[in-house]
Amino acid sequence: MTKDAARIPREGDFITIKSYKHDGHLHRTWRDTMVLKTSENSIIGLNDHTLVTEDDGRRWVTHEPAVLYFHNKYWFNVIAMIRADGISYYCNLASPYVIDKEALKYIDYDLDVKVLTNGTKHLLDADEYVAHSSLWNYPPEIDEILKAHTKILINMINQGRGPFSQAYIDLWYSRYLSLVKQKK
Repeated sequence: MTKDAARIPREGDFITIKSYKHDGHLHRTWRDTMVLKTSENSIIGLNDHTLVTEDDGRRWVTHEPAVLYFHNKYWFNVIAMIRADGISYYCNLASPYVIDKEALKYIDYDLDVKVLTNGTKHLLDADEYVAHSSLWNYPPEIDEILKAHTKILINMINQGRGPFSQAYIDLWYSRYLSLVKQKK
């Protein structure tokens, strides 16, 4: 999995996203995520009624539009779900993304931070992290990196920076609506 400049998706392209587990097995796949922006370090996309396939073959469709933020330096990615009562966030502690001809890919490290529309934060799946860490022998460096990047993530949330800014979500959702209108 390499980041090849010739394969970087462009604005308006649709890509597949694949998350894997530390042992290499496919965890979850999202089909047809629209790319809103690519840069040297990040990709911003949007899912809207996107087909998701779980590793057991179960399929479901996302319910609301969501702005996706992936960075190749941060060990997390962010899903900002745009709901009638506000924006809620689901943040995956995960390896930085890589992209190839097939998909945008990352390793999901179980831990998640959920931010409700009222700003309340919850750390999820700590028990799953402990179990998988033992099962798949996560190296101590992974634990250190994830702790450090959880702090970076919480700091971004608390400061309303990047994808945690209302203006950021408004900008990228507006851009998505404009691209959809152009494609009609």
